[in-house]
Formats: sequence, structure tokens, C-alpha cells
Amino acid sequence: MSIFVFIIMEQEYIKLIFGLKLKQIRTDRNLSLFGLSKISGLSKSYLNEIEKGKKYPKTDKIAILSEKLDVPYDQMVSLKLDKNLAPIGELLQSKILKEIPLELFGIKESNLIDIVANAPAKVNAFISTIIEIAQHYNFSRESFFLASVRSFQEANNNYFDDLEQHVLKFSKAYQIDLTKPVISKDIEEILIEEYGYIINKDELSTYESLENLRSVFVPKTKTLLLADGIDEAQRAFVYAKEIAYNFLEIKDRLYTFPWIKFEGFDQVLNNFYASYFAGALLIPKEALTKQLKTVFENETFDEAFFLNILKSFNASPESFYQRLTNILPKAFNIQNLFFLRFTHKKDSDRFHLKKELHLSHHHSPRSNDANEHYCRRWISLNVLKDISTNEKAHQFDIQISNYEGDNAKYLVFSSATKDPFRDRQYRSISIGLLINKQLERKLKFLKDEKIKTQDVGVTCERCSIKNCAVRQAPAIVIDKAIKNKNIEVIVEELNAKFTT
Repeated sequence: MSIFVFIIMEQEYIKLIFGLKLKQIRTDRNLSLFGLSKISGLSKSYLNEIEKGKKYPKTDKIAILSEKLDVPYDQMVSLKLDKNLAPIGELLQSKILKEIPLELFGIKESNLIDIVANAPAKVNAFISTIIEIAQHYNFSRESFFLASVRSFQEANNNYFDDLEQHVLKFSKAYQIDLTKPVISKDIEEILIEEYGYIINKDELSTYESLENLRSVFVPKTKTLLLADGIDEAQRAFVYAKEIAYNFLEIKDRLYTFPWIKFEGFDQVLNNFYASYFAGALLIPKEALTKQLKTVFENETFDEAFFLNILKSFNASPESFYQRLTNILPKAFNIQNLFFLRFTHKKDSDRFHLKKELHLSHHHSPRSNDANEHYCRRWISLNVLKDISTNEKAHQFDIQISNYEGDNAKYLVFSSATKDPFRDRQYRSISIGLLINKQLERKLKFLKDEKIKTQDVGVTCERCSIKNCAVRQAPAIVIDKAIKNKNIEVIVEELNAKFTT
């Protein structure tokens, strides 16, 4: 950041802090803006601009306010805030408002400042609550940025037409035939010939501590280091992301895959853009839409045909399921869906939800930060248990999950694969579609009797299913709620008894 920009930010901060302090002093003295205007001789509109942090008064004006409000001049101009406003000061002085592009969500920073200025006490309580929750759940800066990107995806139904159009422009400019599988060799040639890349496929394997990295990009020499353990689909995805960074002219980017550190929110957001571009290039919208229509129009679910669609693209199951979250809302208007990625270690009884996306609303299968046990009836977990014992390359299953407590049913597709970079580790990818009348009209195979229906819960601790053979923990949350309800009923009865 340049000194000039820093000075501008510092000046803005000083104006905001002075405005907040003036408003707090005025309200503590039960003075309206009109009243302060009367005793100070300064116009009401001018005072309003000061309190909103838009203007900073000159020395003589501060002296007048200091005298009329009976506050020492030094205290008026001090940047130190009392305990009631301290969290707001920390927020304004931090980089968080600068790091996150609020315009993505249709928010102007000035609007945020107005909210702070108009209700400082309430905003302070809100900020303090958020900070406390974040600390309680160990909510890191990384988690915050990822949650912001996820909210951005959800707000746009995870479909970005400008990126789709860029993929089409790229394929036309470089004569990539999107009706055929896009292979890594074709993309590699463009990286080398057009963008001057040097591809190194040996170096990373010499560093044992880098075993989990797929790639490292060295910008100064445009050298792309690849792990020797990646397969064709992973190599194509890495190359496609590099194409995205160059074709979209993205400079502020991450240099490792998966990424290990970032400098700011823009890098995290640009990583998403590059990943979206890569998915759209390797799994073209038109080809996928056409094949999905065939699946949906059949009276029965053809598993073999569905898996052939997945295999027809040069992409991993995770990329394929991610792409479904782009295409289903746009091409089929199926917007009520969720995406989950679980990891599991062989012979372990723990399953970890590492990634999730919810479109339209927060669906029943979701992350739980209270260390509770995810429902063992979930197909996402069952495919993981199956693949960890049968050692298949790809385990697939389909299920209708009935959440009785939420009065909701989902059609869930789930695939599990071995993690190629971690011994005895597996991961499952699932996409669930809310079953409603709209989905029933679009998916003719929904009445296929071969698709099993299973009553499920969210976690064992919150599940009311009786005599569950796979329950991992008692329903303590349900039991506590029932106990509290009984207490409430008795208190009401006592209140009625002794009122008459």
C-alpha cells in the first residue's frame, strides 16, 4: 500500500472516530442535532455530516463544541474510544472492510458506516457477539473469506454467465473442440506456446513435505511445477486454472494448488473464478445439459448411463458434481440443492465435512461445529465406508433421504474415491436435490422403486429415530428439548392454579 493511500485511509478513520464520539457525547446529554446546533451556532446539516464521518471540523469549530458540550478539547480529538465504542474502532481500523469487496453483495462501505454511526451501541453489541462466536468456534480469517465466497456463490445460484462466455471465447480463439474431451496435452501446448510457461514434472516429487501439493507456480520464470502423482484429470484441471488466470488477465492470484496461504480476499475470490473457468472448460455446459436431459427423461434411473456421463469428461468426480451445481439451477431451474464433501480415514469412526454449498436456503444436511456425530444413514458416509473396505476406484450410490423432522426429502447422488495423496484416506462428493412438485415434473425417474428411501437425521444427538441400528450417540439435544418443554408445561399449570 502506498503512503498516499495509507494517509487517505487514516484521514477517513479520524473523521469516522470523531463523528462517532460527537454523536455519543450529544446523545449522552440528551441533545438532538437541532439542540446542539442551537447552543453551538453550527448548522444542523453540518453537524450531521460530521457525525456521519463525512466532514472533520476545523480547530475553531472543535473548540466551540468542546466548550458547549463541556468536554476537554484533547478528549474530543483523541482517537481513543471508550469501552462502548472500542470494538467499532477496531473494525474500522482493521483491514476487513478493505479486504472484502462489499460491492459483490450490493453493499456500499458508506452505507455500512451510516449504520455504525446511527446505532453505535447496537452495532457494538452485534460486533462483540460475532467476535465471541468466531473465537468460540475458532473462526479464522481463512474461514471468513471462504464463507464470503460461498455466500457470493449462493447469492448468484452458483452460475456466472460472464465466465461461461469467456470459456466459449477461449475455445473459439484457440480452436478447442468442446464436443470432445479436453485433454491436458492440448492445454499444456497453449500454456507453453502462448503464455511462455515452463512445465516441470519432476521437481516437486523430491520434497517429501510437499506431498499434498498438486502444483506450484513460480511467476518470475513462469515455471509450473507439477506433482508426479496427479492423474490426467487433475493435470487438466491445474492447466485449465492457469489458462484462466492468463486469459482473464488475473494478476492477484494464489500460486499453489491446493493453496496454503493468501494475502487478501481478492486472491481467494480469484481462485474461485479460475476454478469455475476450469470446470466450465473441462465440462462444457452444452454437452452436460444435453446428457442430463436424457437422464431426467427416463422413467427409471440408469446408473450405468449416469456414470458414463461422468466418465465422458476429463474431470474428477468432485469437478463433475461441482459443475452440476452450476448447470442444474441455470439449465433446469433446479435451485433447491446442496453440495457436500466428506473425508474419512479407513478404520476410523469419524467423518469430516470439509466443504458445503447450499442454494436457495440452508438445507438439512449441513456442517455441525458442536462435535456431534453425523447421521450414519447418510449416503455420503455409506459410500465412504464401502470404498474403504472394497478398495474400488469409484463407489457410487443414490438415495432418497427423508428428513422427517424437517418434513423434507432429497434425492442424493454420491460418489467416493480414494485420496491419491493421503494413505488410507477417502473422500465423498454428494449433491442433493430437494424433492418438490417442480422436481417431480422434471425428473421422471423419481418414482423408480429401485431407488431406496431412507429416514435420516442431521446428527445422532438431534435425531428422533427410534431403535436406530447405526446410532453413534444418544439423542441428548432432543431429550433436553423434551425435558424443557415438560418443565414449561408444569410451570404454566402452576401459574394457572395459583392465579385463581
